Amino acid sequence: MQANELKPIATRPTSAINALIVDDTVTVRAYLKTILQELGVHQVFEASDGVNAEAIFLQEQPQLVFLDIQLPDINGQVLLERFRRCDQHSHIFMISAYSSVDNLKAAVAGGAKAFVVKPFTAERISNLVQPLL
Repeated sequence: MQANELKPIATRPTSAINALIVDDTVTVRAYLKTILQELGVHQVFEASDGVNAEAIFLQEQPQLVFLDIQLPDINGQVLLERFRRCDQHSHIFMISAYSSVDNLKAAVAGGAKAFVVKPFTAERISNLVQPLL
């Protein structure tokens, strides 16, 4: 390489990528966490409600977020809006058992990268996350 040539920018190693799973169902969080860890995401944070999710999001600045719409204390769409105001670069995926057209439109309009319908497969999550790693 010549002295005046630009060196390629190093990409962030997979082990440096962290994720936040926000869902009030323990089994959903556990399943997603397992999938993400198998894909190579090193650190996975979990929250069962909006208050904890917001605190973790602000402190840890996760690159990946899986955000349920129906939470016990706040609507996930509201959290999506708050997260987007704080960080335009995180990849936020909305998840819900309610796959209404209104939910899908609101998620996309709010800046979600995708809408994942419960129950989902490991393959579906892998297809969303793998290109980002």
